[in-house]
Amino acid sequence: MKIPSITKWLVALSIVLNVLCLSAANAQSTSEENSRLQKWLERFPQADADRDGILTLEEARAFRDELQKTRTEKAVAALPPTYRNVAYGPNVRNQLDLWLAESDEPTPLIIYIHGGGFVAGSKEKISPEIIREALKRGFSVASINYRFVTQAMFPAPQQDGARAVQFLKHNAEKFNLNPKQFAVYGGSAGAGISMWIGYHDDLANSSKKDPILRESSRVVAVGSIGGQSSYDPFVIREWIGGQAHAHPSIILCYRVISMEQLSNPKLQPLFDEVSAIKHVTSDDPPTFMFYGEADEPLPPNPKPGQGIHHPIFGHKLKEKLDESGIKSEYRHASTDGRDMVKPMLDFFEEQFLAVEQ
Repeated sequence: MKIPSITKWLVALSIVLNVLCLSAANAQSTSEENSRLQKWLERFPQADADRDGILTLEEARAFRDELQKTRTEKAVAALPPTYRNVAYGPNVRNQLDLWLAESDEPTPLIIYIHGGGFVAGSKEKISPEIIREALKRGFSVASINYRFVTQAMFPAPQQDGARAVQFLKHNAEKFNLNPKQFAVYGGSAGAGISMWIGYHDDLANSSKKDPILRESSRVVAVGSIGGQSSYDPFVIREWIGGQAHAHPSIILCYRVISMEQLSNPKLQPLFDEVSAIKHVTSDDPPTFMFYGEADEPLPPNPKPGQGIHHPIFGHKLKEKLDESGIKSEYRHASTDGRDMVKPMLDFFEEQFLAVEQ
């Protein structure tokens, strides 16, 4: 799936801003001192609000927020949800939009989780094409926000994703949903969360006072678009090579200020907890995978983070799923084309029908 260039720039800017805020280099907070802010000034001169030829960190933040707001408003206006900004948890980011299919019977539900390196993005990034096609098939659709790692470190985003599933199951009768026919998918970070939900042990806890947390977090199908099946930086380095493991979001996810600090052995349990592949067992749901990045070794001298959507993440996951007897479908843009909407929805529909039989 080709990501619009403005979306790539927004994600890149969000990562840069968060790294600047959390690192010792925060003193370099203008384009005169920081080369990345200088590149942003050249790319978007309108971000320089006071027109003094210098882009400050504060101006960059304001420009990013305005861009995201504009994109959000356009997306919502194009295909308004049945329910908007439904709170599924206590945090301001715990909100979802819901498009309900017209049906006399409870409908299957597809839940979308956005990407953005765990530091950017919003539920409005969902593809209108997927919503329209899902509704035609009689599937309802939800799109969720979750806490960024700048608010709460790993595994907060994963836990929020699971809570959204539990919330929608708890309210299945209200929204005319079939709780046995839930699928979850996303791109990049959203794919990582989706896989985590799919493979993690059921988070239902009957002893909780909160009735939402008593609901099952299990789903019947998972979709991953350019997803990372592991967030262990050392596994990523082994699988992908180059500097993929040095993606700026990795530092933010684990609340360290340098790659060297990731070597702390106390972090290994957290690496394992948030890596979906570590949770795969034979009772996990069928999985659809789609990758668009070149399925070949990284070029010499790759940039930090380059390769973070590499198909190796999918190959490694498929090997594990095959070993566990779990159905999966792997597709790549170079051989299958870039349209993944129909094949993914076909895959989900097959799993929904299997539940009915």
